[in-house]
Amino acid sequence: MQRRTFISLLTGAAVAAPHAARSQQQARLPIVGFLGTSTPFAWGDNVTAFVERLHELGWIENRTMTIEYRWAEGRGERFTEIAAEFAAMKVDVVLTSGAAADAAKRVTSVIPIVFAVANDPLGTGLVASLAHPGGNIITGLSNQSSEADAKRLELLREAVPKLRTLAIMADVGYPAAALEMNEVKAMAATLGLAPIMLEIRRAEDIAPGFAALKDGPQALYVVSGPLVATNQVLINNSALRARLPTMHGVRDYVKAGGLSPRRRLCGQDSTRGKAGGPAG
Repeated sequence: MQRRTFISLLTGAAVAAPHAARSQQQARLPIVGFLGTSTPFAWGDNVTAFVERLHELGWIENRTMTIEYRWAEGRGERFTEIAAEFAAMKVDVVLTSGAAADAAKRVTSVIPIVFAVANDPLGTGLVASLAHPGGNIITGLSNQSSEADAKRLELLREAVPKLRTLAIMADVGYPAAALEMNEVKAMAATLGLAPIMLEIRRAEDIAPGFAALKDGPQALYVVSGPLVATNQVLINNSALRARLPTMHGVRDYVKAGGLSPRRRLCGQDSTRGKAGGPAG
């Protein structure tokens, strides 16, 4: 997720609902329910940017508004639980992303919802149309990543000339990640690469998954998602130990220690490098 996109999207839309509610509820400050799909660590830069932009617009936390943060830590069942908690609190707007937006929509049809990003919100039924989302979905950003996925694979093959077998890791319990995994698998086949599926549903699946990859693939493609974001350090360290050049779809994963293809080819043990693909 790109920092500037996050700032402009969320601050431009999210403050509208609390502003309208303030005239009706002078007894309390407007409340923003922030439903983070992973962890404060993974969303740290975005949260900081969001709060800073709110300040620039005159919205000061605990003075003119309040933010209630909740973190699902990559667990899909927590999306609904947190959304229900926000509904009970009667927050003025919910900020979230991806499948968590759909969970919030199922919980409440009244509280306005802003989603920072979602894969194919139209196809999944999250919005009625991109121009007019409808219902209580105020606005959001649609992430159509197929072209980016193809470009990442091309860059990975270029960076790893001997690439023949590619491991693809994804949280198959997260719809957007499962969809991207299948797309990457199909694209890999068109490039003459043999894909190995590394399906995870919880943090405990990561270590056994890497163990099963021993002496198999020459590179790893990591599909973005809340579970992956929550466990990015574990994934990065595991890839480093396995000396697997890794392609990430989000630059924050590289900042957290992701092993880029070019670093691997240089034979360095450093976990820092440049991502092959753009931020998701």
